[in-house]
Amino acid sequence: MVRRIGTTARGIRTPIVKEGDDLANIVVDSLLLAASSEDFSIRDRDVLGITESLLARAQGNYATSDAIAKDIKVKFPSTVGLVFPILSRNRFSIILKGIISSGRKVVLLLSYPSDEVGNHLMDIDKMDELKINPYTDILTESDYRKLFGEKVVHPFTGVDYVSMYKEIGKDNIEIIFSNNPRTILDYTKDILVANIHDRHRTKRILKESGANIVYGLDDILNSSIDSSGYNPEYGVLGSNLASENELKLFPRDCQSFVESVQEKVREKTGKNIEVMIYGDGAFKDPVGKIWELADPVVSPGYTKGLEGTPNELKLKYIVDTELDDLHGDEVMEAVKQKINNKDSSLSKKEESLGTTPRRLTDLLGSLCDLTSGSGDKGTPIVYIQGYFDNYATE
Repeated sequence: MVRRIGTTARGIRTPIVKEGDDLANIVVDSLLLAASSEDFSIRDRDVLGITESLLARAQGNYATSDAIAKDIKVKFPSTVGLVFPILSRNRFSIILKGIISSGRKVVLLLSYPSDEVGNHLMDIDKMDELKINPYTDILTESDYRKLFGEKVVHPFTGVDYVSMYKEIGKDNIEIIFSNNPRTILDYTKDILVANIHDRHRTKRILKESGANIVYGLDDILNSSIDSSGYNPEYGVLGSNLASENELKLFPRDCQSFVESVQEKVREKTGKNIEVMIYGDGAFKDPVGKIWELADPVVSPGYTKGLEGTPNELKLKYIVDTELDDLHGDEVMEAVKQKINNKDSSLSKKEESLGTTPRRLTDLLGSLCDLTSGSGDKGTPIVYIQGYFDNYATE
């Protein structure tokens, strides 16, 4: 039978998950109930995405600002140079609260005109008008206010993040603006690197430039403090605000969890699906200019069949070039033949020109994140079918 539908993504509703719940069974049961009620079949190579927050909650992977403070006290003897955090109430405010609670003075170095993921601290056109060179110029907080005003709010959240971070730090924080991480060494040699995706480079630059202590947010709560949650690989990276004084950390043991879910589905259906944990999708908002990926990775755990990148022909290209003289059923059959006979690797070949050379987990994680949303949809797992199909699939 001719296939009329390609990829579909369904948000699957689950019960409310709490700490200690048997999440693997909840996920599998929710999927099978959805399949029964909506009359769809489980098929080999379908993809089941589970949001990272669901797994972290079931694990009870939470930590307070007090636990962060204790870890900072152990790792830093005095002033902390805090380099390139993102601007976020959800992602960073509790972390900063914990650092300040340690009693250590904080020198906060902010990148400009925006943070690492595109949250702006200033109007870029005004920055140009003022002839500020972001590659060389260092601004104090006083300079920043004199140039850009006493209130500079984020266009989406309405928050003045400099004021918010200053309020959290009270009299124990100094804020400066520079895009050169070495600037912090004029204030302290003990550094906590807070950026996400460029953290390894930032650490390397600071170590090579004479820093004394260099940790990253991935080194904070990488083990438990007084029975707190922790993440051995990512520390407090990927964490989210859970309450006024508590964070939900990125989940642990993701690989064993996805393999367990995969096996349970195989036992109950006989089908071999792929399973992944997903967090933020890797996409950029074209209006707000914000890159949504504030997690350290899109997927911290996935089954083996999701390794690699797509290997696809660009249908538009081959139809408009070598098959340009064919029409109707003839061109359809020619396209199917091209797909069935394509090389196992199309990298750098003209017929794949314009396809997306991104990792499967990043593409699928973005699809899952957009499908499940971050609000009140109540669909923290997403079931994707037909992703690995193509025009020749019957």
